[in-house]
Amino acid sequence: MARWGMVIDLDKCTGCQSCAVACKAENNVPHGSPKEHERRLTPFWNKVIAASHGEYPTMRIDLIPMPCMHCDNAPCVTVCPAKATYHREDGIVIQNFRRCIGCKYCIVACPYGVRSFNYKEPEEKEYHRPDLPPERADRGIWPFPHRVHGVVEKCTFCAERLAKGLYPACVEAGNRVKPGVLIFGDLDDPKSDLRLVLRKRYSIRRKPELGTGPNVYYMI
Repeated sequence: MARWGMVIDLDKCTGCQSCAVACKAENNVPHGSPKEHERRLTPFWNKVIAASHGEYPTMRIDLIPMPCMHCDNAPCVTVCPAKATYHREDGIVIQNFRRCIGCKYCIVACPYGVRSFNYKEPEEKEYHRPDLPPERADRGIWPFPHRVHGVVEKCTFCAERLAKGLYPACVEAGNRVKPGVLIFGDLDDPKSDLRLVLRKRYSIRRKPELGTGPNVYYMI
């Protein structure tokens, strides 16, 4: 079985936010008002943060896409009292929204800040896109067609798309803007594009000293 991972080429990231927008559209993540954004209450499964270094006029800004790291030793899995967060066999850290009790322990435990609490109902209207929204039929724990507020949400590597042989929505959208900016594949397959890139280029993982074993790599 595959063990999924992602490589993000920071040299190619332009900060266009297409990965974040595609993630919201694919997973029906609620919009946020300006006030909610100001209070940091808007849920994001994938976001692009800007990290500044130095001072003007020599200041540098790094643009960093931030999906879930899908850690091998995920703290969010350990602390969840309802077992709503767990590892799949393919390495994806998945969330069972029906089991989530909204205690937010996982948000506190996650050292990467990639989990969001859903404070309101998801939007029922279509996003600004020419094609129809994804089909929301109930197939068990995911996709969750009409989930309610009061649960914690996170990136799932678009598990429902992987089941159909498709790439995650962020990968498709990002590579349309800048080919090769997001590389997704099997970490255990030595011939996969992901492994080939990791062998050729220097990469880092966020906060490796914590021992969480994140499966998202950044090429710098």
